[in-house]
Amino acid sequence: MYAEWSPEPALAGRIACLWRQVSEDDRTQLVVPDACVDLIWGPSGPFVAGPDTGPVPTSMHVGDIFTGIRFKPGATGEVFGVPLSELRDQRVPLDALGALPPLDDAPDPMPVLRAAIADRLRRTPPPDPAAPAAAAALRRGDSVREVAWELGLSERQLHRRSVASFGYAPKTLQRIVRFQHALRLARSGVPLAEVAAVAGYADQAHLSRDVRRLSGVTLSRLAA
Repeated sequence: MYAEWSPEPALAGRIACLWRQVSEDDRTQLVVPDACVDLIWGPSGPFVAGPDTGPVPTSMHVGDIFTGIRFKPGATGEVFGVPLSELRDQRVPLDALGALPPLDDAPDPMPVLRAAIADRLRRTPPPDPAAPAAAAALRRGDSVREVAWELGLSERQLHRRSVASFGYAPKTLQRIVRFQHALRLARSGVPLAEVAAVAGYADQAHLSRDVRRLSGVTLSRLAA
């Protein structure tokens, strides 16, 4: 069972959602890239799920509870005290990072996580204000060169700021946000034959290759 809800106004500028998942059976769940970073409290304690560039199969056992706070794309900033590129494709125990104080165990860890993140957000600089605009333009289908020009940056500057804000280069960011757009379209009922054109892929084959690269499975399986 999975549920998510919106954060309180004080966190809404940086946090996409709060969520909780209780596994109802023993299974492997496929986590796919979404340009987000999550702080998660699982059966082994709190950890950070860094920005993914490929599928992450996650083993879950019946009764396992995962509680999480998901940052908006590009909104993590310096919260965890290390460059996001060092967290790319990683699951790192929170105490290994040292940016947040040790968190006390609790029957419901969400208030603990929420308070720790709220305090940390007050103590760190805001994220790059250009990050949301860059992600939106890349999702829209603009090229990296066009996005850099729109933001008044050189391509090298855009690359550096993308790595700082998202953990990876603009081209990777473009593949991920376009993939997520295609996945939302498919799940909303748009016929798969139309998804490629609407999401900005060159053709159906291009869509299939990118989905396989980022998730390891077909779009129809993900959408289901």
